[in-house]
Amino acid sequence: MDTKYTGGISHEECSSGVLLNPFVHHLELETTYEKIKTGVLTVVLLPIRVFIICFFVMVGWIFASIGLLGLTEQELREKPLDGWRKKMKHLVCFFGKSSFRAGGMSMTVKGRQASKREAPILVAAPHSTFLDGGIVYITGFPSTICRRESGANNHIGKLINFTQPVYVWRDDPDSRQNTIKEIINRATSDLDWPQILIFPEGTCTNRSCLITFKPGAFYPGVPIQPVCIRYPNRLDTVTWTWEGPSALKLLWLTLTQPYSNCEIEFLPVYTPSEEEKRDPKLFANNVRAVMAKALGIPVTDYSYDDCKLMIKAREMNLPYAASLVEVRKLRSRLGLQNTNTEEALLRSNMTCRECCKITYLEFCNLLNIPSDDASSVQLFRIYDKKNSGVIDFREYLLGVLCIEKERNTLEVLQIACKIYDRSGFGRLCPDDFCQAVCQTLALTKDYALEVFDQVDRNQLGYITFENFVTYAQRKAEFSNLFSLCQGEKQRNGEICPNDHSKKVD
Repeated sequence: MDTKYTGGISHEECSSGVLLNPFVHHLELETTYEKIKTGVLTVVLLPIRVFIICFFVMVGWIFASIGLLGLTEQELREKPLDGWRKKMKHLVCFFGKSSFRAGGMSMTVKGRQASKREAPILVAAPHSTFLDGGIVYITGFPSTICRRESGANNHIGKLINFTQPVYVWRDDPDSRQNTIKEIINRATSDLDWPQILIFPEGTCTNRSCLITFKPGAFYPGVPIQPVCIRYPNRLDTVTWTWEGPSALKLLWLTLTQPYSNCEIEFLPVYTPSEEEKRDPKLFANNVRAVMAKALGIPVTDYSYDDCKLMIKAREMNLPYAASLVEVRKLRSRLGLQNTNTEEALLRSNMTCRECCKITYLEFCNLLNIPSDDASSVQLFRIYDKKNSGVIDFREYLLGVLCIEKERNTLEVLQIACKIYDRSGFGRLCPDDFCQAVCQTLALTKDYALEVFDQVDRNQLGYITFENFVTYAQRKAEFSNLFSLCQGEKQRNGEICPNDHSKKVD
């Protein structure tokens, strides 16, 4: 990099248009009082609550089991429950609501729930926690959408099956179409099926916005009732997102609060227009807009696919994995997705000796983006977490090049080796190699150095990407790269780079 620029940015400049990341939640007990209170209630209150909750869940499970006696799975799918079995649902709902009350959850209901005839489908949002499941007891045990494996679970399977859910079969390639067909059949049937409850976001968020609604609930083109869920608590111990506290920690902190609030609001039934009936995505977007207005939060174009992208990035240990969805949006705003600027930089064989110390003006110059654009500032800020005024440009390049196209792990590693190669000749020193494999294969630094020593048998002090691939093909711990690759080759008829005749996911 021959030309040097100086300059930085103020981290108070951009106050508008900041992108939200709905998949991140931070939770810590900040004050000494909160820590002491939680410790005391863990000893005094938690065991009692767990015992009572288990009791109510067990009793509910028993009544659900009784309600399912003599019924086959085929019968559950073919016709709705009736007679005494249907009345048994009221008992299950009572014990279900009791288990939430025992956990200190106070549920407030606003509005009126529509009948099945008025609205065959309920859509609930935002979906932010496993505790959202409590809404099934408030709404009278409606049918839900769930994986077939959940219904086979020995512990909660009876409770799930008693709702007569619409099952998703993961091993069935036609599962999505069959699920939509089943939703349409039930929503338009003259039989007395229960209402269908759907969380259209498809994943949990932090409730800062409403992400893209999946259209499954809107294909039938029938009236639906939006249901808004809020948790108006000073300390948010319920939000369960892709990056944040574990489910166990959230459950512990929730059960050690004196009480927690949940507010469920039934909005007026939304009847679709003829245009919305023909276009489920339009129907979904319009319902989302109504719910966002009632909740007082914005809508964004984030989706479940974005969440999957972050999961993949996290598994590979890519730098700033949690922020890559924001990076994608900002690059789109700046027009970088159409210019392939980063691809061109990679192909230019630019030697990145000083790429770990790029200033804001250098960053804008390399990407050819305006330095006075708020999106440019936000993009730089994501990688300047310490407010130092410089970033490691290699981390930016790696993240962008790995998410913008469908690349297999071997291709990603090859890109990383090129980005971190400070020699410019494909010769990776131990530090270069460690950074490349730690941020694509999620290896520890110690293990990466051990691998480097094994590959560098001649003690040259450097290895190449091809040296590593040759070594990895003989090692069981890396076999998943090539076994996945072969299956991909058979599907797509493609080969991996460097003539290894294999392709990985």
